[in-house]
Amino acid sequence: MDTREDGVTSSRTTRTPRARIRGLGVATAAAGLLVGLLAAGPAAAVPDPGDTPAHGSVSAQEAADARAAVRSGAIPGVDEIVHSDNIKHLANIPKDALRGTNSDLAFQGRYAFAGNYDGFRIFDIGDPTAPKTVAQVLCPGSQNDISVSGNLLFLSTDSSRSDNSCASVSQPATEKSSWEGMKIFDISDITNPKYVAAVETACGSHTHTLVPERRDVYVYVSSYSPNAAFPDCRPPHDGISVIKVPRKAPEKAAIVSFPVLFPGEGPDGGGNPGSPTNPGVSKTTGCHDITVLPAKDLAAGACMGDGIIFDIEDPANPKVIDRVQDNVNFAFWHSATFNQKANKVVFTDELGGGSAATCNEAIGPHRGADGVYDIVGKGDHRKLVFRSYFKIPRHQAKTENCVAHNGSLIPVKGKDLMVQGWYQGGVSVWDFTDSSKPREIAYFERGPISTERLTSGGSWSAYYYNGHIYSNDMAKGFDVLKLDDRRTDPAARIRMDALNVQTQPDYFEDYEDVDD
Repeated sequence: MDTREDGVTSSRTTRTPRARIRGLGVATAAAGLLVGLLAAGPAAAVPDPGDTPAHGSVSAQEAADARAAVRSGAIPGVDEIVHSDNIKHLANIPKDALRGTNSDLAFQGRYAFAGNYDGFRIFDIGDPTAPKTVAQVLCPGSQNDISVSGNLLFLSTDSSRSDNSCASVSQPATEKSSWEGMKIFDISDITNPKYVAAVETACGSHTHTLVPERRDVYVYVSSYSPNAAFPDCRPPHDGISVIKVPRKAPEKAAIVSFPVLFPGEGPDGGGNPGSPTNPGVSKTTGCHDITVLPAKDLAAGACMGDGIIFDIEDPANPKVIDRVQDNVNFAFWHSATFNQKANKVVFTDELGGGSAATCNEAIGPHRGADGVYDIVGKGDHRKLVFRSYFKIPRHQAKTENCVAHNGSLIPVKGKDLMVQGWYQGGVSVWDFTDSSKPREIAYFERGPISTERLTSGGSWSAYYYNGHIYSNDMAKGFDVLKLDDRRTDPAARIRMDALNVQTQPDYFEDYEDVDD
């Protein structure tokens, strides 16, 4: 056992590695996708830039350094599990029929919905120690970002496909007939999801965010990287697509607006110009991810070279309130998380696009990290004020992709606590109650997949739901963790009936406190 200077104790546990709607013209896309398609084996999904799986060589010296670090105990061994004493690993469910990269998670009732570049998988988590697979749906199209609302499941497609069916194949974006966008499934029969609608969106759908209304669901579609050679994705692309989905008639889903978030002159709009004006910073040509806080009519956008907050009182016509840049330490604004009081927001920097080794001494503690911002002022005069950076304090090998990625709040009154995936950096629980002095209070991680090559893996998303942490490991599968800590234990009293992390709830108003 090793006791860290920050008060987190750790232990080691080894384990064995183990704009328009198109008709659903292909018959296999219209209904039951489970048995027949999976029997044939999943097709390979082709990822787009951003959150891109990595497979690459490292230098002989870097490989030797990784092996030496394992021998010395500086990092865990290949596939070895290490964690702080206040976290317990309850379960791991490896990949099954869907062999692609695991991606995001959503929750409803006793079910977890896990995205995968080849489709999605549904788990029954009624017993968190023994999750059971309920359904696996083959529907290739990176990155298959996933959300659920009532009987509807939403799936993003951000790779150019031959059509909108789940039997599509990769096709160049330069071809006008290619398709990217949103797919919608009916999950009223949880064991047999039915594909019911598709909406094509400009530049596809890298991620999406739900803004649920009583009769309709609005979907904010984030996408980026336009190119003059792409007929359906030409610059400027300085906004988001907004889709309206009638709950009782999802087949009528359609784009209702394309709000421009970065107005400006020139072919690329008014976002961050990126390099060479701001070396090492992504040019803003859209948003990567948006988090909404419906109880406050507020949203935060992580938009490549910019971070923004905006008013969503009229969900079809959001209005930007403030915008910030960090041209010193942020390379790619990736995602955002509000605290419960909506007076702070955490932005992540996905330096290296999720495919690089950035958790090391050479990169340092301020790049590939979280940026903690206070929100000061009221109404349209609110401003984002930078307070600090947070990065996991454990260095990783040069063969491990590691950077700040997807996480959620842990709902404890009076505290700002978050759990977060860091790819092969693992799962980190940290406290940003003091915006200027964030600190880690728990962690879980595996050792490198390889000490010879840079190979993608690790926690894509780590979210807190009804007393447990659920993590979707890109390579190793679905993990369930139990956090046992007096600082976080009160969160277990909040019982949620659903959670889409990018549609952030008011935990203490929307959900039951079981002790009340």
